[in-house]
Amino acid sequence: MSLYLLISVLVMAICTYLPRMLPLTFFRREITSPFIQSLLFYVPYAVLSALTFPSILYATNNIYSAIGGCLIAIYFAYKDKGLVFVAVAAMLTSYIVSLFSFLL
Repeated sequence: MSLYLLISVLVMAICTYLPRMLPLTFFRREITSPFIQSLLFYVPYAVLSALTFPSILYATNNIYSAIGGCLIAIYFAYKDKGLVFVAVAAMLTSYIVSLFSFLL
């Protein structure tokens, strides 16, 4: 059991260290390509949204309340509202839709 645990920790360490180490070894000079710079700029946003969007849809027992909250959050975020306002509006919308979900 402990050998299995040690091997799994070692594999996880290698898999998390390689993506961080490889760019430092390959890109010694400053990156001047606008395409690569924009790609590296947007990667964290794309990864974060890819990780959180599925959990948004399954956060509630009702898919309609999850979709409603998500749409309201996208709308208010697009309108440049603050993070707290967007989160509270999405939670309230999800709660209200779940209360009236028997009508759907």
